[in-house]
Amino acid sequence: MDYSRLAPTLLVEEDGPLRIVTLNRPDELNSVDDRLHEGLRRVWDLLVDDEQARAVVITGAGRTFSAGGYLPNFIRNHNDLDARRKDIREGERLARAMMSCELPVVAAVNGPAVGLGCSLASMSDFVVMAEDTFMSDPHVRVGLVAGDGGAVTWPWLTSLLWAKEFILLGDRIPAADALRMGLCNRVVPGNEVLATAKEFARRFAALPAQAARDTKRALNMHLLDSANTVLNFALAAEYESFGTEDVKIQVARFLAKADRETSQPQPQPE
Repeated sequence: MDYSRLAPTLLVEEDGPLRIVTLNRPDELNSVDDRLHEGLRRVWDLLVDDEQARAVVITGAGRTFSAGGYLPNFIRNHNDLDARRKDIREGERLARAMMSCELPVVAAVNGPAVGLGCSLASMSDFVVMAEDTFMSDPHVRVGLVAGDGGAVTWPWLTSLLWAKEFILLGDRIPAADALRMGLCNRVVPGNEVLATAKEFARRFAALPAQAARDTKRALNMHLLDSANTVLNFALAAEYESFGTEDVKIQVARFLAKADRETSQPQPQPE
């Protein structure tokens, strides 16, 4: 299978029966720009067509799993209706493609998983988190309806009350709390995340292929039923929220804060 068309923002490495999918924008904290968004939507169909693949590990390059959406695109989507429509449609296709992927998917959450990054983890089948990291879905805090994976998956993974608290308020969920709440399966030291994810992916890969694939499909029918109920409304509402002044103001604040933090003098090595 030729995955090269997804590079350089999304890398797919073959490791025996495993496919290691790496979000590869480390300098931008693996935030999802247009090219990475498209790659994340396309990769699931390629993986299903890969006859040698038996399981998938998804992770992030550098120190972050994914910081979520690329903030400059939020301002663009506020002003450009065509770009907004394309972005929302791409988000729907990504969510449906990932939840429909027949291969077991293990998320190696090596650093913060925020917004869409958090959704990618929650749409996986097994989640390994670094003990010093966190999840967060700040859609509402930046003025957007939480239209993608979290609104579909979180009520299944944890309770509806937990989902309402952490999606509406956007608070960080440390790894230990994510484990307690049912948002991840294992918490390990940061330097063991990828190895642990591969270990479980190999266990999934060793299962009888048809039995594993179709059992996953059966289990994910619950999520797909929820997606059919939730996604159309949630994404239409997210489309509308991109046009509000709230998102313009809140994103400008986030960008200004990021600029201030990056402009601070950095300690020099001795």
